[in-house]
Amino acid sequence: MNYLIFGGSGFIGTHLIHLLREEAVKPGDKIYDLDLVMPGEEGVVPGIVEKNEGVEYIRLDVRKPIALDFIPTEDDIIFNLAAVHRTPGHEDYEYFETNIRGAENVTAFAEKQGIRKILFTSSIAPYGAAEDLKEETTLPTPNTPYGISKLVAEKIHEEWQKGDASRRELTIVRPGIVYGKGEHGNMTRLYWGIRKGYFFYTGRKDTIKACIYVKELVRFFKYRMIDNHYIGTDTFNCTFEPAYRIDQICEAEMNATGIKRNIPVIPGGLLMTAARILGPIGGKKVGIHPARVKKLMISTNISGKKMAGCGYRPIYTLEKSFEDWFEDCGREGLT
Repeated sequence: MNYLIFGGSGFIGTHLIHLLREEAVKPGDKIYDLDLVMPGEEGVVPGIVEKNEGVEYIRLDVRKPIALDFIPTEDDIIFNLAAVHRTPGHEDYEYFETNIRGAENVTAFAEKQGIRKILFTSSIAPYGAAEDLKEETTLPTPNTPYGISKLVAEKIHEEWQKGDASRRELTIVRPGIVYGKGEHGNMTRLYWGIRKGYFFYTGRKDTIKACIYVKELVRFFKYRMIDNHYIGTDTFNCTFEPAYRIDQICEAEMNATGIKRNIPVIPGGLLMTAARILGPIGGKKVGIHPARVKKLMISTNISGKKMAGCGYRPIYTLEKSFEDWFEDCGREGLT
């Protein structure tokens, strides 16, 4: 069988490939990393330069019709991870161009090749920014180009499944903040902000931040797509249940990495003013950017009850996940 990973050179894809090689691939199976960039090139996971043995790396742009020379089997699985996702960081049209056109081209490819199983990584962004608890049944109200593009991409995948509803399997995952080695995003910035003394709680300590460790996330992928079979479409929020507050996340990071610090609460208005001043002159590099400060002030209150009750058994607690990440980095920091 074939594992076709669109966007496989990215952070989540890199960890998924490692898991598949270690626990899923059998003799005769093939893994394809289908991405616009290859390991070691600018724009992919920093520090990940090697290519994995037994993986076929093919440069491919999901914004264009997909042609791939391979021999399909009835058991093939597509993991569609390809996306423009970082916010801030892109022009509005880029989210729509890649995320919507990419969904159209990936599902058209699956249709042409007779592939019956797709896992699509969406986001919690389709829910929109609000303090209320979000479940999978909550009406999506996206308020960013990224969130809108991801919701449309979900609908495109759902239409593909309906095209052969009695045979096709579609799992849509909406992860919270995904963190781990190679992330270089929110959790990495949080760690270094705490360690270097420039992170402060933004107006409050009880902001809820739904999150999941990358190794747990890809294990859930394997559980859904390889260990089990579910005809139809199902959507899962992928996050710890219940979701943690920012102060709990900070404490877990500090406990796991040996940092001793008392983090003060600074009025949100003061930090926003500082972000507006520092953002244009380099504040973005350390997370002092208006968009990121605003994110810290709003909860991502996402329910993970469905994932917790579906039969999957997680292996990491919050603190254990940070300890594992710290070990992966040689206990020198979180990178």
